[in-house]
Amino acid sequence: MARSIVTSKGHTTVPAEVRAALHIEPDTRLLWHVTSDREVIVRPKTLSILELAGSDKSSKHVDIDGMNPWRI
Repeated sequence: MARSIVTSKGHTTVPAEVRAALHIEPDTRLLWHVTSDREVIVRPKTLSILELAGSDKSSKHVDIDGMNPWRI
């Protein structure tokens, strides 16, 4: 079990074995979720929306007017 300490400013260091297991590198953002049972789930956010561009090959082309939800 990995451990870390929270500083007076709320900072902590992610232990090396956790960083290695989750492939966490510098500038990786972490998403924190607290469950109703007071358990914490931490997930690395590694992909940006730009990296997902073109990943859905089934979608059809939509022009800007087609994306506008306020059109009449």
